[in-house]
Amino acid sequence: MQPFAARPETSRGRLHEEPESRFRDCYQRDRDRIIHASAFRRLKHKTQVFIEHEGDYYRTRLTHSIEVAQVARTIAGALGLNVELTEAVALAHDLGHPPFGHTGEDALQRLMAPYGGFDHNAQAIRIVTSLERHYADFDGLNLTWETLEGIAKHNGPVTGDVPYALADYNARHDLELHTHAGIEAQVAALSDDVAYNSHDLHDGLRAELFSTDELARLPILDGCFAAVDAKYPGLNYYRRRHEALRRFFGLLVEDVIDQAQARLADLQPRTPMEIRHAGRPMVRFSDPVWERLQVTRDFLFHRMYRAPDVVSVRADVTKAIESLFPLFMQRSDLLPKQWRKDVADAADETALARIVADYIAGMTDRFALQEYRRLCLDGS
Repeated sequence: MQPFAARPETSRGRLHEEPESRFRDCYQRDRDRIIHASAFRRLKHKTQVFIEHEGDYYRTRLTHSIEVAQVARTIAGALGLNVELTEAVALAHDLGHPPFGHTGEDALQRLMAPYGGFDHNAQAIRIVTSLERHYADFDGLNLTWETLEGIAKHNGPVTGDVPYALADYNARHDLELHTHAGIEAQVAALSDDVAYNSHDLHDGLRAELFSTDELARLPILDGCFAAVDAKYPGLNYYRRRHEALRRFFGLLVEDVIDQAQARLADLQPRTPMEIRHAGRPMVRFSDPVWERLQVTRDFLFHRMYRAPDVVSVRADVTKAIESLFPLFMQRSDLLPKQWRKDVADAADETALARIVADYIAGMTDRFALQEYRRLCLDGS
């Protein structure tokens, strides 16, 4: 590994001391604990773009997270980084997403505005440090400092108003929110961009929100389709678009690797701390690719994320969350038994709201809709 990569033997350790494993290093244990977490399993039935029950072929938060981890491992390996830590952050990066993806997050953010707000990155920290309650000696997963840091700030330093859930934990265990994350977390963040920019095109085509011909006219993709047509003239449309999107995916990964190598060569870091204090990220797309990628992102925003059918579903699921939250605030007796124990210890309305938000955020798409029908429609 490179000298600026994270090394298990120099980890800052865990909040609660534990004996080391005889056959797994600390970052491997973090990855395994994330995979076995209840919140990770629930990602199977949480929205990426399309509501989970709308089709078996569309990505969910779980399949998205697996794809991000695959990209992250590839990039980390090429750069000589700690692959296990990179994978752990990648697998955990979306644990805090509520049901219905960003639509659900927007609804919870509005509802929680009087109580400190809601942020899915901060909620992921809350999950892995508190809400997963399976171990005898501690709440949460007791992950290493480096993994927690990566989850908290893989998108960059956290400045300004720190989200409530993150500030609460950071007061007990300083994650140095003002700096960039280690390079493994930076790789996880860019792998997220690579994964969703690629697979959302696949899902949008399958949903027939746009055509192959429209994609073939977009920057970057136009060259990918041209390369396929030159090598495989007359290829059927399904294989043609898959081959082109495969090339698009590979181009993005290669660009990230090349750009990171150039930035690292310029900085010449000797330790992970030099990465954190470099004042700029080491892992980014090149400017030309980033500029052309914006056209694809804008295309996806208007043609997929704001497509009439998608917007219609957004309105329906927003109503579900906006109905469940005040109901549980008024009738905490409707919460499951294990959650009512926390309610009894709630010091004030803000503490109660945080419990209700935790409960709703942990729901899968199908369970949230089921509870909405049961509690808000059938009983009305």
